[in-house]
Amino acid sequence: MNSKYSPSSKDRADPKNEATVHGSDRTGLASSSAKATEDKSEAALHNADRSDLTSEARSANGKRSVTGELVGRLEVRMLGLALLLAVVLTFLSPHFLTSNNLLNVLDQSVVVGIVAIGMTFVILIGGIDLSVGSVAGCTGVLLGRGVEHLPIPFAIILAILAGCGIGLFSGILIARFGLPAFVVTLGVMAIGRSLAYIFSGASAIADLPDSFGNIVYTNVFGIPAHVITLLILYTLAWGYLNYTKGGRTIYAIGSNREAARTAGLNVLTFSIIPYIISGGLSAVAITFASAQVMSIDPVAGTGLELDAIAAVVIGGASLYGGRGSIIGTLIGVLIMVMIRNGLNLLNVSPFWQGSAIGAVIITAVLIERLLSSRTS
Repeated sequence: MNSKYSPSSKDRADPKNEATVHGSDRTGLASSSAKATEDKSEAALHNADRSDLTSEARSANGKRSVTGELVGRLEVRMLGLALLLAVVLTFLSPHFLTSNNLLNVLDQSVVVGIVAIGMTFVILIGGIDLSVGSVAGCTGVLLGRGVEHLPIPFAIILAILAGCGIGLFSGILIARFGLPAFVVTLGVMAIGRSLAYIFSGASAIADLPDSFGNIVYTNVFGIPAHVITLLILYTLAWGYLNYTKGGRTIYAIGSNREAARTAGLNVLTFSIIPYIISGGLSAVAITFASAQVMSIDPVAGTGLELDAIAAVVIGGASLYGGRGSIIGTLIGVLIMVMIRNGLNLLNVSPFWQGSAIGAVIITAVLIERLLSSRTS
């Protein structure tokens, strides 16, 4: 019975052979696992190399995109033009880079710069304001008459409110009744100049109190008060346009008025506000101009609208609305003032200065448009 069920010698497994087979199997498994480990490590190295290359490419592309974005910005290009102009004028005249002349440039920038802030708001909504020069002349005469009977601060406030009222009148006709901005502001320009002559008796107002000049000739840390006021106004305008709903609404109206209305934005109100700002700032500008010369003339502000529009356009704003910035406007103002200042230092005849300034303005805008079309 036991022999029946006991395995034969053939069927019995040799323990030595069995150990050999198991050993070879283990060796094969070990070599295959080592190979797999090597393959995995090589794959990991390849993946690491790829990830490093990818991260390097991303960082390079990021650097290129940031650089391209900076170069593509209108303000950066116009700032480069202003710096180039300053370098050229420095080589042409040794007096340009002196501290006195630089303060003179800032001093000459105040009146045009303040009016250009309001013009920026108007142009951003796709409008135009040709009345700023006449509004400045008319409110300047009101200021002069007010100083005769009121304290200086109250007279200044009266003039600014009058400028805002004129801007409100223009804005309502344009935004509410749909009249063309060019026609309305052209009519207001004629009315404003006429009222300036009527209120002044067609003569300059020269008997201003001595303390009136303090608003210009008072220095704060060595900087004239009106220059500080200019910088404060630009800071406020920049903050409003970039960080408030009203500023975004103004850009939206200029980009697409109907889309802004469909989006539920208050198109009517924010189409009037820029004209109010423009009128009020025209009164502020003529206040400083009058304090500089201690006289108020009914012809003051003549041609101011052209300088303001030119500064805004040189700064990169589109006359069709929706594009532009307050920083670009400030750079445009500085470019215009530097051109005039440099021509005076070079003793260029006043009869040729207008032609030179016009040629530089057209060239600057043409170059800017060509660069914009290439980068877009």
